[in-house]
Amino acid sequence: MPKKFHMGWFMNFIPPDWDSEWASPDVKDWADGTFYVDMARSMERARFDLIMIEDTVMVADAYGGTMEGALKHSAFAPKQDPVPLAVLIAANTSRMGVVATMSTSFYPPYLLARACSTVDSIARGRFGWNIVSSAEDRAAQNFGLEGLPEHDERYNVAEEYFDVVNQLWDSWESDAVVMDRETHTYADHRKVRTIDFDGKYFKSRGPLNTVPSPQHRPAFLQAGASPRGRAFAAGAADAIIAVGTGIEGMKEYRDDIRARAEAAGRNPDEIKLLFVVSPTIAATEAEARAEVERVLNHPSYIEKSLVNISSNTEIDFKQFDLDEPLPEGLTTNGERGSLEYFMRGDGTPGPKTLRELVLHRAKRGLELVGTPEQVAKKMGEAMEEVGGDGFLISKPGWDLSRNYINAICDGLMPALQRLGYTRTEYTQSTLRETLREF
Repeated sequence: MPKKFHMGWFMNFIPPDWDSEWASPDVKDWADGTFYVDMARSMERARFDLIMIEDTVMVADAYGGTMEGALKHSAFAPKQDPVPLAVLIAANTSRMGVVATMSTSFYPPYLLARACSTVDSIARGRFGWNIVSSAEDRAAQNFGLEGLPEHDERYNVAEEYFDVVNQLWDSWESDAVVMDRETHTYADHRKVRTIDFDGKYFKSRGPLNTVPSPQHRPAFLQAGASPRGRAFAAGAADAIIAVGTGIEGMKEYRDDIRARAEAAGRNPDEIKLLFVVSPTIAATEAEARAEVERVLNHPSYIEKSLVNISSNTEIDFKQFDLDEPLPEGLTTNGERGSLEYFMRGDGTPGPKTLRELVLHRAKRGLELVGTPEQVAKKMGEAMEEVGGDGFLISKPGWDLSRNYINAICDGLMPALQRLGYTRTEYTQSTLRETLREF
């Protein structure tokens, strides 16, 4: 039997597809979460390991110096808070993991530790925290700051933040709740203690006022692309969100993370690399390839792509000619991994125009286009070659439809299961245990 790998979904609490032939009739009510609860139920029926809800906390205006592009294309805004949706999904599922993004840049550590503990209890041990340090100055300005610290300094802050919240989760021993009726004692005060943390960036007395959750602390996800980000992820994460950049790139990334984890004293096998991919599934390969071309030729595709990459990097890509190469030396204090990935093109020698970079961004990496059986086979072969741990689905073109969800849950996932690549049942009770099962 082949080695099994994990499957998750990388998504946002944003408007689903609303202006195509696949738009759902109830799309106007998306903000109540029903669409995404339906999605999660379909995913759990298909035996996904987890759903991961991404987040940002601003209305972007990097593209053209105005909010028009972001709001016109619902790119980065509107975007609802992921934590209440995670609670709603957890309450309407029973086995699949639910991960929410929460930023170390803006959540006070005590508030985050308390919220995560509460949600993990509601989810009965199935909650995960996607650890991010926000990358946009516009987000910082919503919280009374002028801007964000320098890129690598944000990771210094995040490391101390991670230390604080873990100490807070450890402020209660796992057996502190005794419920001793003879002494009328609910919790043993000797097993609950202050942490008295006093660091460079944070100070917290503790203890938490929440009982220990089933996992004691949530499962940790993180996306580390830059060298500093990779180092943090290798030291902290249970699972790492990575970009599927082709077999060689995926293998290089996995080998590097595992080496960093071992150097940090961790067991590399306890860190699962989940590569973000965007399969296009249809009854025939020709139909699937035609669907890819429809997405790429959509009148909004290029502009929406540029709005997104501008928002991630805070570089105004509207200022550049679509049919000219980009100037050399572009840098950012935003998401450096996103910029590097975008600028890489298709890997062939020679400069690429901005238009070519946008189109190659959609096509390059691990091409997964075809029938469910074709795509499942290619995913399995990639994991066998990379030695990797799994994938996160992200829809091509971003906007989800029930049609796409059904194609993945009722087409691709059964094909993967028939080949023996993914789970056919849940056997563990917590998300961390599920991730470490294989």
